[in-house]
Amino acid sequence: MTITTAKYREKLKAAVLCRFAGCTLGAPVEGWTNQMMREYADKIGFDFPPRDYWPSHPNPDEPRYNERFNDYTKPYLNHVPSDDDIGYTFLSLLCVEEHGRDFDLDAVAKHWLKYITIAYTAEDVAIKNLKKGIPAAKAAEIDNPYDDWIGADIRCDGYGYMNPCDPATAAKMAETDAMISHRKEGVYGSMYFAAAIAIGFGCDNVKEALTKALDYIPQGCEVAKAVKYAFETANKVKTPEDAIKIVDERYPDMSTVHTLNNAMLTVYSLLCFGDKLTDIISNCVAMAHDCDCTAATAASIAGACYGMQIIDSQWYEPFGDTVHSYFNGPEYYSISDLLNRFEAQAVKGGLIKD
Repeated sequence: MTITTAKYREKLKAAVLCRFAGCTLGAPVEGWTNQMMREYADKIGFDFPPRDYWPSHPNPDEPRYNERFNDYTKPYLNHVPSDDDIGYTFLSLLCVEEHGRDFDLDAVAKHWLKYITIAYTAEDVAIKNLKKGIPAAKAAEIDNPYDDWIGADIRCDGYGYMNPCDPATAAKMAETDAMISHRKEGVYGSMYFAAAIAIGFGCDNVKEALTKALDYIPQGCEVAKAVKYAFETANKVKTPEDAIKIVDERYPDMSTVHTLNNAMLTVYSLLCFGDKLTDIISNCVAMAHDCDCTAATAASIAGACYGMQIIDSQWYEPFGDTVHSYFNGPEYYSISDLLNRFEAQAVKGGLIKD
């Protein structure tokens, strides 16, 4: 399958801006529970679930990456603030630009050591192992209790963007990337969401994208089971609290940053709350767990499927044309330049045809 240049550009812009918006809405409350968010919203007289960027933060001057928490709030937004969900999106682009569309695991290792300055959980373990001289093929396997957490699937969106309508290649790239730090469901989650984004460029229905993406992961894996269970129970979800209850009952005592529970929440946010970005990310963030990750992924899929019609200007106008980075290299990137560079890679793959 291929896509025309005009359609690709519109959907790519939507997917990227939607991802940035979802992450930025969730970032100030990452790690909070639904109740904590609700109580803070009540305290400051703000809608909950949130219908716009948070207007304030209880710890405005506390550092977060190379920003402060107030930089993620409405009064201070004048760029896309730094976040791993943001940074890994363009780090995938840099990897393909520097190592080619057939990059391997050793290339990922070199790339990570060159660029990444801050990492957590599985990514932190992998980088420390690489610096000890452990081969890339083993970096995810030593002293790593996080290898099926969500880290790999927040890195996969760029592979979907570079492979519109080619979910097999998107999933393959995502798998190679994921294997530096993850195993098992951590890898399958990354492959699944990369495939869903790639499929989204060729369809206009999120359920179709989410359903077809299952073809690109093992049918018996736990990610596939989680997604299918979300399909089966979506009719029971009317509020974010409904989703939380179902997920926590299925996965009691699971880390709130695991691949499986967050995959279900991502699916619920897309299937249960309409096809406008405001409704999708508002409810997704209110589901808590790893809410900046889930809102970013859900928004990215929705943007790839529906294009710019789903996103109101309130979500992207504050960004201007600038996204900040905490990696080695430039302190900021031009959003329009990143879009052109994603397009160049899709062209190299022969995936855009007029």
